[in-house]
Amino acid sequence: MYRRIRNWSLVIAGLALVGWSPLASVARACPFCSATAQTFTEEMGTMDVVVIAQLLDPPAKAQSAGSEIPKSRFEIAKVLKGDGLVKPKQVLETLYFGDGTKGKAFLVMGIDPPNVMWSTPLPLSNRAQNYLEKIVKLPKDGTERYVFFRDFLEDEDEMLARDAYDEFAKASYDTVKSLKEHLNHHQLVSWIKNADIPASRRRLYFVMLGICGDEKDLPMLEEMITSSDRKQRQGLDALIGCYLTLKGEAGLPMIEDAFLKDKKSDYADTYAVIMALRFHATDGKVIEQKRVIQSLRLMLERPELADLVIPDLARWEDWSAMNKLFDLYKNADEKTSWVRVPVVNYLRACPLPKAKELLKECEKIDPQSVKRANTFFPAPAVTPVPSAEKATQSGKSAGKSQYVSTSAEAVGVAYDAPVPEADDASQRDASPAATAVPAARAGTAKNRTSTVVASVNPGASPAKALRTSPVAPPNLWLLLGVPILAGAALWFVQWSILRGKMGRG
Repeated sequence: MYRRIRNWSLVIAGLALVGWSPLASVARACPFCSATAQTFTEEMGTMDVVVIAQLLDPPAKAQSAGSEIPKSRFEIAKVLKGDGLVKPKQVLETLYFGDGTKGKAFLVMGIDPPNVMWSTPLPLSNRAQNYLEKIVKLPKDGTERYVFFRDFLEDEDEMLARDAYDEFAKASYDTVKSLKEHLNHHQLVSWIKNADIPASRRRLYFVMLGICGDEKDLPMLEEMITSSDRKQRQGLDALIGCYLTLKGEAGLPMIEDAFLKDKKSDYADTYAVIMALRFHATDGKVIEQKRVIQSLRLMLERPELADLVIPDLARWEDWSAMNKLFDLYKNADEKTSWVRVPVVNYLRACPLPKAKELLKECEKIDPQSVKRANTFFPAPAVTPVPSAEKATQSGKSAGKSQYVSTSAEAVGVAYDAPVPEADDASQRDASPAATAVPAARAGTAKNRTSTVVASVNPGASPAKALRTSPVAPPNLWLLLGVPILAGAALWFVQWSILRGKMGRG
């Protein structure tokens, strides 16, 4: 699975070269959650006809190995979508391979009327039928919608529990915050303490606890953070995010000492902390961004993991790290060489004259790293955009510009994805796009390559960049040719590195 995640991250990085990706249109949702599948609402939205139908005839067996598979007959009991195209009591035929008794209810969907092509029927409990009949009447957003799904979190019908979770996973953090008065604190704590609940859902409950909890929850959270039991620490990124939401800036020293300063802290835990800090630098609104950046700078003392935070420093215009980053570039060895491309992109993004001088020095030290940065990310790291607000404050912002990335959007999506847990089945089953992360996420630092951390977006939060960054409409060559070539080049670099390591072994 880890190799599959790595390969998808390379594809996404390739798409990022031209500032276009199918992921670029995905709005930032729950900061720590990853949906496991399309919701019923999304799936039904793509269909022409959606019905609840009852099985009339159990599926028959094929006459012989080469004969056509017989279809089963269903009678429409209720039309959820497509009134006028079909009607109750109408009989439809479609393939069904499961076991079923006459009269059992199924969800059946279809496209291309009038000769509707029907989907494979999905068995429904009585509770699921009631659920589907109600969600088609819900408003598209707002409190009423999410209060409804709240009542199905951890439902006895696993299919409904999963769908309710996915609805919240795709909701914005502000939407979840608006439900503060409707969240059941006692129930959330109970779910969080239940070790059998998947890490993906636990993350959501930590987000919710951060919204409705208080200082009385801190001892429980601190015990979980410092526990040696991995079960207790499932969803560590959201756990730390929740802790800092309730504790505020005063909670940072403990997190820094336990994870960022401790060079023995493993990769997964360290990355989880970085995820939590990114959230607080953008959406948390509890800790000042400059204090979060101060915490992230601690990672520069761990060269083998420094590349995880370099794009963040550039995104938030922390140019004070320039000299330290140049030192990392200059002193990089075979264990830390992947830091060089991110450093080059940081310097390309920096508007200060010294950055241009250091770029020339970088090229003298390792021209190949500079060439890789320019080849894999040929668009300028950032494009200055005039800012009326900054223009009126020239005394305070001399020498600064507002920047909008032309190539970081796709990487930003993958970059903010939650850390997958080895024992989280729902995370393992998620789509490649949902689980695509920096290549090293699933392994140790020495397994990582220099091609993962891409361009940076210093002028806006990842959420704003995805929604507002102006990207020119790509032509067919940009859509197909360049991403394919870039992905192939990235794959070749990775293969070469792995082959070299195998040869040395």
